[in-house]
Amino acid sequence: MISQEKVRHALTGPIMSLNTPFTCDGAIDYPAVRRIIDFTIAGGSKVVILTMGDGLFTVLTDQEVAELTKFVVEHVAGRAVVMAADRMWWTGKTVEFAQYCRDVKADMLMVQPPDWAGSCTADTVVEHYAAVSKHIPLMLVTAFLEKWPLPRTAELFEKLRDRVPNLLAVKDDICGELGRRLGLIGRDHWAMFTSGSKRVVLANRPYGYDGYMSTFISFKPEIAQDFWKAVVSNNEAKIIKTISEVDIPLWDFMEPAVGSFDAVIHGMLELRGLCKRWRRKPYYSLTDREMEILAQFLKTKGWL
Repeated sequence: MISQEKVRHALTGPIMSLNTPFTCDGAIDYPAVRRIIDFTIAGGSKVVILTMGDGLFTVLTDQEVAELTKFVVEHVAGRAVVMAADRMWWTGKTVEFAQYCRDVKADMLMVQPPDWAGSCTADTVVEHYAAVSKHIPLMLVTAFLEKWPLPRTAELFEKLRDRVPNLLAVKDDICGELGRRLGLIGRDHWAMFTSGSKRVVLANRPYGYDGYMSTFISFKPEIAQDFWKAVVSNNEAKIIKTISEVDIPLWDFMEPAVGSFDAVIHGMLELRGLCKRWRRKPYYSLTDREMEILAQFLKTKGWL
């Protein structure tokens, strides 16, 4: 079983999240999965993470999620920590998938419980994580907590800390005040990292966050690694320069894009030669003209 020390090491610095690639007819492009994993590990990511969001589990079947998980574990072959992910299943199904992930030798499982219409309580969420954690080490993801009141969320964090010892890490999608409270409660118990931009990791780093999910680690990893070196060395001038010249311009380009930032990321991966831009329908994929605009933007910035 993976140690807390290894988890913390793997989730320090820029972190990759696998953007599931597809062929133009909507099939999972497994050769492209290999290329993305190899490129990202070579670029310095110590972990390969499958997520319900970036992994586009929303347009995969349960069987495809299982097959993709097994494929990733086998291709990584011990070169990095592999973090599997569920897709908001009920407790019984999540336990079943945890057993599967353990058997195919994934290192950990990211668990995001369903919470339609606020149907969960802190105690039922803790019971969910406790049941699943009997089979594999877990990572909490905070996305489902966006509408919870802060005191209720803090209660949940305290109960998870005290009652689920096999919960080893947290992926924080919300950050802000929730992230600061999370850090104060769990920094000595969990490896914690943020999703989103470089600006977010700086805001939460004093509260125990040691990594961030990086767009560039799967496209131009030297940018991600140079930024992290600046963070570790407290090189304030380099940090500000990277945020102003890299982080803000990229997100200003991606956020208003048709089809969301994920459509742009798939386009960037095509321009890097790792996969094609296609996403399974009904999700939108960039047109040839939009790809030309993206390529021009990246060339202007010196990233392509």
